[in-house]
Amino acid sequence: MANRNNDNGGKMSREEAGRMGGEATAKKHDKEFFQEIGEKGGEATARNHDKEFYQEIGEKGGKSNNNRNNN
Repeated sequence: MANRNNDNGGKMSREEAGRMGGEATAKKHDKEFFQEIGEKGGEATARNHDKEFYQEIGEKGGKSNNNRNNN
């Protein structure tokens, strides 16, 4: 299963390590766990950013969806 690249000395890539870690976390925790950490992350983001931040990311998301839907 491990897709270790020969040119990096047999070490696992960051991408592979992240994927494997994510899969292990998903097996270990339930839906409520992910809801809780998502809520905590959202609260932390709200504390650290202002109205303009949310306007900017909303605009970027709208443009992305518009481009995807019109192509």
